[in-house]
Amino acid sequence: MPDFPISTTSPITFAAPLPDRADVVVIGGGVIGVSTALFLARAGHRTVLLEKGRIAAEQSSRNWGWIRQQGRDPDELPIMKEANTLWRELAGQTNVDIGLTQGGVTYLAPDQAALERYAAWLPHAEDLGIETRLLTAAETADLIPGLSRTYAGALHTASDMRAEPWVAVPALAGIAAREGAQIVENCAVRCLDVGAGYVTGVVTEQGRVATSEVVLAGGAWSSLFLANQSIRLPQLSVRATVAATTPLPVVYSGGAADDRIAFRARMDGGYSLAPGGFHELFVGPSAFRALPKYLTQLRADPFKTRFFPRAPKGYPDAWSTPRRWDGDMQSPFETMRVLDPTPNARKLQELKSIFSALFPGLPPFDFISAWAGMIDTMPDLVPVVDRVAALPGLTIGTGMSGHGFGIGPAIGRILADLATGQAPGHDLSRFRLNRFSDGSPVTLGPAL
Repeated sequence: MPDFPISTTSPITFAAPLPDRADVVVIGGGVIGVSTALFLARAGHRTVLLEKGRIAAEQSSRNWGWIRQQGRDPDELPIMKEANTLWRELAGQTNVDIGLTQGGVTYLAPDQAALERYAAWLPHAEDLGIETRLLTAAETADLIPGLSRTYAGALHTASDMRAEPWVAVPALAGIAAREGAQIVENCAVRCLDVGAGYVTGVVTEQGRVATSEVVLAGGAWSSLFLANQSIRLPQLSVRATVAATTPLPVVYSGGAADDRIAFRARMDGGYSLAPGGFHELFVGPSAFRALPKYLTQLRADPFKTRFFPRAPKGYPDAWSTPRRWDGDMQSPFETMRVLDPTPNARKLQELKSIFSALFPGLPPFDFISAWAGMIDTMPDLVPVVDRVAALPGLTIGTGMSGHGFGIGPAIGRILADLATGQAPGHDLSRFRLNRFSDGSPVTLGPAL
């Protein structure tokens, strides 16, 4: 298994020559962009994927590794069900072990109120034939032996899975490359080339690529890229901290979370730990502009996010980050090849204490690695997956709000179809771009 997460010190794996022309250019080498390129190439389109740093080096190798249907927004759930199937298929088409394991996902209910919220979500799973169960306190204790804490019950989906993101996403890129996609790492797209109101190409630091179709899957950088094209997207990014333990005895083979901690087994015998429901926002110009769109979310859960007055230099929403540049200028994407935030040291210590107390039977352990990632999020916690009416030739897939790894293959398939004029196979009205500009209220779904 490679070091995790992937960073600028990781070797360049994909170094195809930059072509003069492509049918479709995909911007961003995370799970969404990689999956899009895979399905475009599979359909026979001349596809180029351009990544400013390394494939999966940002949130796509820094997430929890959950492939989760459970708790999804109802409009995401049919897409996630497709993704669950695609992961199984794709795991068999790669030449590496991505750690795909059906261990289930469990939400532990600390009290009756939480259990009732979980029960209210159950009909959404039942409508799609997803076998999610509400467990009693005794069933919860049987499912995860050794818990020191007594829970009111739990929500459990046995068909949910996990995989190692720092292995899985590069493996998907390998499939895409073998099927004809040209993948170029360390090549930032500075801006779109536009003629007569239509996309005519992309301008990169290595030169221009002519194309009539571009898919933007830039994660935390998408809003900044679009703002330079005069397209407004109220997307922000929050920091989330994760740690990896040394190998430990098996307490649960899947992923679980309560109100304090989330954990899941890894293929190397350790566990990945993260604070439950805690994020940190570095306030910048975009955060101020987008604040009215986020009021609904803030009122619903005012203590979930900690705020900092400024982002470190070079971050997408740092005060000093340029908002405008031309194709012949160095862009912010070249200044920071990989967004590599420092993990929250206090949270790391808390994670160790909480996990040790939750499973007192475990031997002492250390962290072999700790990291943080910037999660691209939207005011209503669901992504934008849409064609841009104001700029024909541009398709956006961003704002996955922490859900991107699991749902990535299906979103990629959908984006590939949107970019090539095919029916997406799902109702995407909830994910339209103009919901933030057409007067629609910001609506939080019954996601968990």
